[in-house]
Amino acid sequence: MRGSRLRAGALLAVSLALVLTGCGREGSPTEAPPRLAHEVARDVSVPGSPTFQRIQERGRVVVGVKEDQPGLGLRDPVTDEYSGFDVEVARLIAAQLGMDPDTRIEYRPVPSTAREQAISTGEVDYYVGSYTISDKRKEQVSFAGPYFMAGQDLLVRPDEHGITGKDSLQGRTVCSATGSTPIQNVKEEQLTDPGNIVEFQRYSECVQQLLDHQVDAVTTDDAILKGYAAEEPDKLRVVGSTFSEEPYGVGLAKDDAALRSAINDIIEHAEADGEWQRMYDATLGKSGTPARPPAVERY
Repeated sequence: MRGSRLRAGALLAVSLALVLTGCGREGSPTEAPPRLAHEVARDVSVPGSPTFQRIQERGRVVVGVKEDQPGLGLRDPVTDEYSGFDVEVARLIAAQLGMDPDTRIEYRPVPSTAREQAISTGEVDYYVGSYTISDKRKEQVSFAGPYFMAGQDLLVRPDEHGITGKDSLQGRTVCSATGSTPIQNVKEEQLTDPGNIVEFQRYSECVQQLLDHQVDAVTTDDAILKGYAAEEPDKLRVVGSTFSEEPYGVGLAKDDAALRSAINDIIEHAEADGEWQRMYDATLGKSGTPARPPAVERY
């Protein structure tokens, strides 16, 4: 990859104004997070990348995302706009690949169970959506990054005092997303009986079940849970300490080493010049939880 894509000062600048949109729940307008402007790189080339060639021929990038994760990837039901840290990472990558993130990105929500298929079949060019890097997934796709390190945690109602961490889940009903790493951890570590495990396609469905007193806890990455707790601070809280490491990566076609290397360059540059921190502070950092970027792991 060459050209101006990695020049200092060619990344994000915070725009001057905020706009009012929905908060991600129907009929509940609130102040949207600040929009971040990304300068588009010129004369970009990624030799040997079939995905990049497809992007250029199409004239836009198709990004797989989550649409129901506050602070990470959230779709406004009124404006149909996406916001969050994962979304900003996706926008940054698009800009550095020469695609204007305001006009040349198509967001495609893909649930956890369909991520590998969407990437492998070319339905999406890359996927940025709380996607934990694992050896098992590397059998089907590849990863750039990690760009964020999360950890599995628990979300409960404020009046729930019996659940204090993973070792207090026996006999309790636990919900998470089908196909996700957290639900696999619950099963493999036998944290509760199989009959007490509830699965849905979306974490938001699990959260609603918790609010409706149909389950006792929701488990997934702390970054996701803190976003939900920030939306409903009087109804939800995160408890215990994280009990796993979940490195988030950008999912890519398994055989596209050229694009993986180029995106690793973009992530490393953003981490080194402070742009990663500015993106985090403007999105997921609003939860009040500090974070630092992890080291990129190339392979």
